[in-house]
Amino acid sequence: MRQILREQVTTYADGHVERWVWAGSAVVAVSFAAVSGIVAHRAWGMVAGAGYAAAAYLASGDRTRRAARVVALLGAVVVPLVGLVSAGLGQSEVAVVERSGHLLLTTGSPYVTAPKAVADFNPYLPGTALFGVLPGDARWWLGGAFVAALATAGLCRARLLACPLVALPLAVSGVDLPVVALMCLGLTLAGQGRAGRAGLALGAAAALKWTAWPALPVVLVLTAVRRGGRPALRCAAVSLSTVTAVVLPFVLIDPSGFCRNVVAFPFGFTAVSSPAASPLPGHLLATHVPGGTVIALALLSVGALLIALSLAVRPPATVRAAAGRLAFGLGLATALMPASRFGYLVFPLVLGALAHRAAGRGATVTTSPAKAPA
Repeated sequence: MRQILREQVTTYADGHVERWVWAGSAVVAVSFAAVSGIVAHRAWGMVAGAGYAAAAYLASGDRTRRAARVVALLGAVVVPLVGLVSAGLGQSEVAVVERSGHLLLTTGSPYVTAPKAVADFNPYLPGTALFGVLPGDARWWLGGAFVAALATAGLCRARLLACPLVALPLAVSGVDLPVVALMCLGLTLAGQGRAGRAGLALGAAAALKWTAWPALPVVLVLTAVRRGGRPALRCAAVSLSTVTAVVLPFVLIDPSGFCRNVVAFPFGFTAVSSPAASPLPGHLLATHVPGGTVIALALLSVGALLIALSLAVRPPATVRAAAGRLAFGLGLATALMPASRFGYLVFPLVLGALAHRAAGRGATVTTSPAKAPA
């Protein structure tokens, strides 16, 4: 009887917390719709706010909590995504991906050699252009790749997909989502001792955006600690071969265009400013302090060096530790980049969810390092 009462109290408490989580998400979505100047953001905020409010109403008891998560997912992702795609509304990233795919098919390169306006720039690595080659709106393919990679990593949960920081990009842009999902997949596979597959997942992520590159040393250290040097070398060889095969041809075809689009533009070294301008410390430094871009990049470099030192001094031996270390590093990078936006916080959020899941699953995957080969 005492056990039954304890379970009932726990269920009630969990439902009470989840109700407030969905209610808070509704407030965030509606507030975002009120302050954003982008039509797609406002549309998402109003629809998602209604979905979150309905989920908050339903979230009491175990069965109704499951129903609440489904309602939140429908209201925050499915309905706004279908509506925005049908109306042709989205963030500029969608047009960039689709245009890069068109350029790839017509010119052989996803980049404009001498970009002059914001719309001419493509700050993504060549792999992203593949989503623009595929038929239909790029968001379907970006979101599909995200969900598929998360499902393979065992991390596809309605609560995570319906979280505002994930639901918003799923509906309006989606560019960062397959990157972080492939990073999670690489970490998970490394924890399972599948070094070659982990390298393939990481190489694919690294061919999409620079943001994935910090995951490479973290996963290599994790693999070396758990499995030994030879699997770590195999992981490195597969990942570097994959990203080289995708990126190098376009560097050789148009080195000037590649550098202007993928290096100079995101780091603020072009005459045209990046539209990524959320009021985070790095952007505030670059905007309001003389030489602030250089200062922000110096701080970013110091942060990267400290993370690298932490890998050497205290290497992560579990998926939880590796995901947590990477989440912290990318959160720091998001704060310090001269051209940044709040949406990049999806990286530490999803990686943090992986760390939390890894902690909950116990030793089967994450806490029992295998013996290194003799």
